Amino acid sequence: MSEPFNIIILSRNRQLYSTRRLVEAGEEGGHTVRVVDPLRCYMNISSHRPEIHYKGEVLPACDAVIPRIGASITFYGTAVVRQFEMMGTFSVNESVAISRSRDKLRSLQLLSRKGIGLPVTGFGYSPDDNLDLINLVGGAPLVVKLLEGTQGKGVVLAETNKAAESVIDAFRGLRAYFLTQEYIKEAGGADIRCFVVGDKVVGSMMRQAKDGEFRSNVHRGGSTRAIRITPEERSTAVRAARIMGLNVAGVDIMRSNHGPVVLEVNSSPGLEGIEGATGKDIAGAIYGFIEKNGKAGKTRTRGRG
Repeated sequence: MSEPFNIIILSRNRQLYSTRRLVEAGEEGGHTVRVVDPLRCYMNISSHRPEIHYKGEVLPACDAVIPRIGASITFYGTAVVRQFEMMGTFSVNESVAISRSRDKLRSLQLLSRKGIGLPVTGFGYSPDDNLDLINLVGGAPLVVKLLEGTQGKGVVLAETNKAAESVIDAFRGLRAYFLTQEYIKEAGGADIRCFVVGDKVVGSMMRQAKDGEFRSNVHRGGSTRAIRITPEERSTAVRAARIMGLNVAGVDIMRSNHGPVVLEVNSSPGLEGIEGATGKDIAGAIYGFIEKNGKAGKTRTRGRG
């Protein structure tokens, strides 16, 4: 057994399944684990002695931090993670990687540049180009999704070109950025969540949309089951996480006629669905990674970026 670590979990809610499991697994491994709300952290930003204060006190130094930063607090949450990095603390997922993965457009461009399979995707601004933007992804049916959406929110399946134009006009009226994306009909409303830790997929499950729904998110009533993935899918998931710079990631893949395509790379993947479907100790795998890699000063960016 490795030396015990002093670990902070950045989470707004210690009652969430993922947070509870991370506390349990850490304590079972002999580590000291503390849950800290990132929004209650405030920072002394100085070059000679950067500090983090929490609820009126200086937060004691720790060996490693596990960020569970929700999408709604990405800006402030990553600033807190960056401060830990400036102090030389090892972060399971670094601030730059979290920010990169949260920007849907940027992440798709990075994955595309490295040759990762993706659904055909369009991004535009001018309302004069609606029809060409729709045709660019093969026309209806197609998916229109907000760049800021999470858990299936802001994702619309447009059955006709007219419907797509209406959705696009509505999003533009809200001054919201959006993507158009080909609809992978052959996937049958299912996708695969690959849970990556380090350089391996430690668990995978198929998420199936409920009848009448095309979004497979568990929050949308989708069902889950363990699945054996192909070597190509495994390689795609690991490469996608590495391109984002994430050590722990949920990589969502869809099976298309032209091979596996990556829908999204999630920097704070939930543990409940994957542990329930696979029966595997995913939280324990995360601590195995920390025990092997979590040395002080081993943060790659040291708060840069």
